Amino acid sequence: MTRRAVVTGASSGIGEAVVRALRASGWDVVGVARRAERLEALDAEVGSASFAADLSSEADVAALRAHLEASGDVHALVHVAGGARGADRVEDGDPADWRWMFEANVLSAQLLTAALLPLLRRAIMAGAGHADTLYVTSTAAQTAYPGGAGYNAAKAGEAMLVHALRLELNGEPIRVTEIAPGMVRTEEFTRNRLGGDQDAADRLYEGVESPLVAEDVADVIAFALNAPAHVNLDLVTMRPVAQSAQHLLARGPLAPRADG
Repeated sequence: MTRRAVVTGASSGIGEAVVRALRASGWDVVGVARRAERLEALDAEVGSASFAADLSSEADVAALRAHLEASGDVHALVHVAGGARGADRVEDGDPADWRWMFEANVLSAQLLTAALLPLLRRAIMAGAGHADTLYVTSTAAQTAYPGGAGYNAAKAGEAMLVHALRLELNGEPIRVTEIAPGMVRTEEFTRNRLGGDQDAADRLYEGVESPLVAEDVADVIAFALNAPAHVNLDLVTMRPVAQSAQHLLARGPLAPRADG
């Protein structure tokens, strides 16, 4: 049976890398994002399908569900879309940025999950055996840091949604997985967070040996989805070796300490 996954955030970064990784391992993939032209270019390259949608819009999510329902079974939801805006202290935070982060990270996850669960169940009843929901959160959901409160709160909210969902689906053959990456260097995430300031984004990674890249996260996601049906990776926290914790980042070459 060829399985079909819906991958959000597919126009760039981790989402795009997941589309590539799943296509390489034999999945049919529907990539979802707002930028239709980038989705179409990806489709042409790797043979995915695409659907342009704003995932914080109830109307767009309803249209996505109708499209999926009419075009075949859905065996996995991989929710990568989200993001951060700003790096302000709590007292200086822009309510518009905080509202956008809640809608992009939490509300979109709720809307998609509610819309696609019936389709996942339909695929199981048609003989698929099991289905998957997988959410990319962040180590920001686990540890607060100065200037991160809005994103901390949004990603923690998404993580709590995932934890509750796993409990609510107990007894059904639907796996619920959370992937929480630390420092990942992608084309757009940090630049967008910092208002388009590429120099500031580059400084964040300056001197860090081998930060994670989108393909690293995509490989873990593909592993989780391709694991035997009885194996659920509840939570995978992944960081580059240079980042031992949210607040502890080595800059400069990694090397063993000299003896004695």
